[in-house]
Amino acid sequence: MIKKQLIMEKAIELFAKQGFEATTVQQITDYCGISKGAFYLSFKSKEELILALIDHFMMQFISDIDYIVKNTADEALLFEFYYSIYESFQKHSDFAKILMKEQAHSFNDQLIIKLHYYDRLFDTAILSMVMRLYGEEIQRIKYDLVFCIKGFMNTYSHLFLFYNLPLDLNLLAQSLVEKTNLLAKEATIPFISDEMVQILKEPLQQEVSVELIQDMIEQKIVEMEESIEKESLLLLKEQLVQPTFSRAIVNGLLENIRNHPHCKWIAYLLRNYYQQVL
Repeated sequence: MIKKQLIMEKAIELFAKQGFEATTVQQITDYCGISKGAFYLSFKSKEELILALIDHFMMQFISDIDYIVKNTADEALLFEFYYSIYESFQKHSDFAKILMKEQAHSFNDQLIIKLHYYDRLFDTAILSMVMRLYGEEIQRIKYDLVFCIKGFMNTYSHLFLFYNLPLDLNLLAQSLVEKTNLLAKEATIPFISDEMVQILKEPLQQEVSVELIQDMIEQKIVEMEESIEKESLLLLKEQLVQPTFSRAIVNGLLENIRNHPHCKWIAYLLRNYYQQVL
């Protein structure tokens, strides 16, 4: 396991026990069995580590949702969307609890910008989903429906964050599919207008260029051990420089890296890039 990945995984365990503020860099390095020098080769500070963890979880979350929205048949899409979201909440509930509990201490301007950026990407995925499922019949209320779906997410996530209950994800997803369909069919009075959406929008944090994707791939190649994912990254890097593969081969390479936790974001960026250029 590479040191950066080790530090992130062990830090999550400590943060879950002690919180962000109470956990020191010295405790993290002791827990990892590494020197402080090794820590600072990966992260400049504890704050940078926290931001990296948030990036890691949000990148996986957004890339998973984007893949579901673009690759699931219409009749199963809404169910798979909700099921995946709450499966993620269940899996990462400890980290989410820490983030909510200590947000007053940890929410600086940089973090707020990051969260707004990911929120924008998530809004885009939801809007794409509802327009695909309901089309013109929800044109007037499409933004309200996006906000309602996000409201369902937030409210029901409390069951995972604050109550230690055995939850049936299948039933929960079915229930929210029914509620969403009812809103889409019966709601008639819009509140969120096009003008309001434009006011709420902010510039994206960073334009994603081919050069940026290449840099990210090169960094991952250096960090990763020999594997099919690393071989796929090498081929995808070559494809960006000099396209020779068919779309089918590119899709196969993206599938090879899609489920690797440290490659999901690259797969997400490449899917969107090739969707625009092909």
